[in-house]
Amino acid sequence: MKIIQNPWRGKALPDDILNEIPMPSTDGDAVEALLKQCPSASETPLVKASGLPGSVWIKDERERMGLGSFKALGAAYVIACEAVEAETEDLSTSLTGRTYVTASAGNHGMSVAAGAHIFGADAVIYLADTVPESFANRLRDKGARVVREGAEYEASVEAAMKAAVENNWVLLSDTSWPGYVMRPHRLMEGYLAMAAEATRQMPVVPTHIFLQAGVGGLAGACAAYFRKAWGDAPQILVVEPSEAPALQAAIEAGQFVTAEGGVSAMGRLDCKEASLIALKGLSRDADAFVTVTEAEAEEVLSELASQSLATTESGGAGVAALRLMDLPEDAVSLCILSEMAQ
Repeated sequence: MKIIQNPWRGKALPDDILNEIPMPSTDGDAVEALLKQCPSASETPLVKASGLPGSVWIKDERERMGLGSFKALGAAYVIACEAVEAETEDLSTSLTGRTYVTASAGNHGMSVAAGAHIFGADAVIYLADTVPESFANRLRDKGARVVREGAEYEASVEAAMKAAVENNWVLLSDTSWPGYVMRPHRLMEGYLAMAAEATRQMPVVPTHIFLQAGVGGLAGACAAYFRKAWGDAPQILVVEPSEAPALQAAIEAGQFVTAEGGVSAMGRLDCKEASLIALKGLSRDADAFVTVTEAEAEEVLSELASQSLATTESGGAGVAALRLMDLPEDAVSLCILSEMAQ
């Protein structure tokens, strides 16, 4: 494990590339109001774990809207908003004729596919070679067309961008870059439903919050909301794979950089470049950036499974980092179990 303190805390990274990039939204009310109209939406549980340092509460996202991860709140929320904005009488056909395209490490694609299916649109999902075929099959079951492209996530992103231009499709990415911020900003807003639930469910204000990150959407959205709800009280730690430290590397360099590393078993976190919205927000809101090794991420899985919290290395990365910390006995920690076991 490698941990660095954030020298930009409370200020945000002074990088010119972030000048026109918005901070993450903290408006959880809009998301929760829309979710109340969705029959499959309900709060996910907050459970207390044992055998870990201090008191540990885990927000369990494995059954979120039947899609297996917190990502159900993101892209599907964007598509739902656009269906409502279309102002048609029948929402189920409000987006007929529109095609959403994206690259995904798995769960984001599920959200795009499900959202498009509900509102009559089509979905095309680009997957890198590293994404398991089981995810591809789940996407096809949701009616999406799957295209394999590239050896790593970034290559599939470029392919999806090219396809959007060539076919006049709607690009719905979960990461952001200069000139592309509106949809990923709204997508991150969708994750606020999870953060709002956690703030209501926690019995006390936590002393530590562990947020795993790939491009950083979950971490950026939740950190912004938790700062709004709890101020400076919690220590917020962002957790990444040691093979893909996109956020940690940028914080160390004092500017946006592309991280270097091999392929990580933490597949949904294996992103070498951070979303700029997330980077800007987390450089202001996070106290520290942590990386965990492949072995450290795997070691926690059996312990979680023994408590009926089976997940993947990606889903349990926050807990893996917590497990390695020298926290005081009176520490109260909040982690997110972000996806179900494969």
